[in-house]
Amino acid sequence: MTGPVLLSPPDVGALEESYVLRALRSGWVAPAGPELAEFEREVAARVGTGHAVAVSSGTAALHLALLALGTGPGDVVLVPTLTFAATANAVRYTGAEPVFVDCDPATGNVDVALLADLLDRLTADGERVAAVIPVDLFGTCVDYASLLPRCEAAGVPVVEDAAEALGATYRGRPAGSFGRAAALSFNGNKIITTSGGGMLVSDDADLVDRCRYLATQARQPVLHYEHTEIGYNYRLSNVLAALGRAQLCRLDAMMARRRELRERYAKLFAAVGGVRLLGDHDPGSNCWLTVVVVDPVEAGWDVIDLAAHLRARQIETRPVWKPMHLQPVFASARAALTGAAARLFARGLTLPSGSALTEPQISRVLETISEFLEARR
Repeated sequence: MTGPVLLSPPDVGALEESYVLRALRSGWVAPAGPELAEFEREVAARVGTGHAVAVSSGTAALHLALLALGTGPGDVVLVPTLTFAATANAVRYTGAEPVFVDCDPATGNVDVALLADLLDRLTADGERVAAVIPVDLFGTCVDYASLLPRCEAAGVPVVEDAAEALGATYRGRPAGSFGRAAALSFNGNKIITTSGGGMLVSDDADLVDRCRYLATQARQPVLHYEHTEIGYNYRLSNVLAALGRAQLCRLDAMMARRRELRERYAKLFAAVGGVRLLGDHDPGSNCWLTVVVVDPVEAGWDVIDLAAHLRARQIETRPVWKPMHLQPVFASARAALTGAAARLFARGLTLPSGSALTEPQISRVLETISEFLEARR
């Protein structure tokens, strides 16, 4: 055993080094420059939207999109309970109230029927629902064929949280191309990384212009520094954009590597009763993270046991996202619940999934899991 095996480490190499060095030598090291403009153009083209603005994080992209839609105090925004805190935090940044919705147990994505019923109830009660934020969980897209017509009928805009889903597709259409706007993340553990960073993408040119303006401290287009409203320091640097451009060149190969690893996990667990992979029947997933879901009664063991066994051998795992309605900071929030998200939190475990994992590391993970399963047969 030589060193830890991480869940999803950055996958960078010589190509990224050459792009970053080029950006440094150009002198453009601030949040402006040719690499930044090209990165925005290339991501928009990949996602299939007309416009994009690169920002400091996926959270910033969500915040800007909500602001551009006029979200503010007194409004409510529907958010899946099974997500990372950033989705709900961005709502709070605007002063609006997140109302949480439980998930589809097969995928972990938002339960569309439950969301539609909640949307009807809230609007009937006279509340202003400023937006719906579906989350493409672990790289698998939401059922947009069902979701979008429900939101459109209610007159509520959709802001797609595609932070985990760059490269994924739904019925042939890229993640990030659904709704009025979408947020992408390039955090260090994502499928591509700019160290930290994100992007807002949309076909709405006016919305993107508004977000770009707010992301640059809402500075007025005059020679001196003039500000008529509050803005934010949210722009991505030109150097980090260069890193992102190199990563984007390798996206398809990195997705293929993650899918190959998922298939090896699927084969390993295929004959194990009470065990499944979350969303494993989605051919459009980018396979960002592979999640194993265990029924402890049928399997005879718990994910906690597997996690402890792997941890003892320096192999990193992580539970699925703790639902927002169970987080202390959102304890008083309203929620429409079925119990599905809480069960996935109790029974789900993310396994090492990164494209940078070496074959010896992958073999070590698979052999350690096999050892665990054999001991419990």
